[in-house]
Amino acid sequence: MTDNFRLDGKTAIVTGAGSGIGRAVALTFAASGARVYAVDIQTDQAEETARMIAQAGGAKASPLVCDVTDAAMVTQKFGEAAAEGRLDILVNSAGVSHIGRLESTTEEDFERLFRVNVKGIFLCMQAVIGPMKQAGGGIILNMASIAATAGLSDRFAYSMSKGAVLAMTLSVAKDYMADGVRCNCISPARIHTPFVDAFLRKHYPGQEEEMFAKLSKAQPIGRMGSPDEVASLALFLCSDRATFITGADIPLDGGFLNLRG
Repeated sequence: MTDNFRLDGKTAIVTGAGSGIGRAVALTFAASGARVYAVDIQTDQAEETARMIAQAGGAKASPLVCDVTDAAMVTQKFGEAAAEGRLDILVNSAGVSHIGRLESTTEEDFERLFRVNVKGIFLCMQAVIGPMKQAGGGIILNMASIAATAGLSDRFAYSMSKGAVLAMTLSVAKDYMADGVRCNCISPARIHTPFVDAFLRKHYPGQEEEMFAKLSKAQPIGRMGSPDEVASLALFLCSDRATFITGADIPLDGGFLNLRG
């Protein structure tokens, strides 16, 4: 059955590929046969992901150092990738988080979340849509969040940005369906990434284990998800087995949205 989800002969651009979910997606796609451009703002992290793919014997991988909030840089870097061949898949995984309510969110906080989580995805989608149309189709997959549709405490700016990701996903799916472009998003609940560990060390020194357990239990299933689980769903959605799925927001949430209480 695993052959059903192969990406042989396809090329994927994965943003935020230097760590966490983005790295897991890049590794999974490469192991499934895709050529991967591992995009990250950090040179060493992008190169490390490409090295990991090479060491695992996956398909060809190239680090692509890029600030997704810089329009000129995105146009240049993605244009260079498109010049080398067809771009079949874009996975927008680059993003930042923020803790705070309306009152405690500064203008700088708000603008940073919008710049990375909304503008970054906008620029990357805009950079690939032309080549995808010319090639007769493609797949765009965005990382949203349960914060897009659920009321989460102390996540004002983050929720704003992920709600925009969901809205952009639906708009692109509608506008480019006739061009053969599918556009979906995944909405994870809490995923155990390096961000979670760093957050606990910073805000709860000496209480990391206790808070980790508390955050894990926020999901009815009783644990956080893993980056590999997100990557597995991403692989399916970007494979030829998912050609009937577009304009969808797929929750990966351990029952958070529907099974609480």
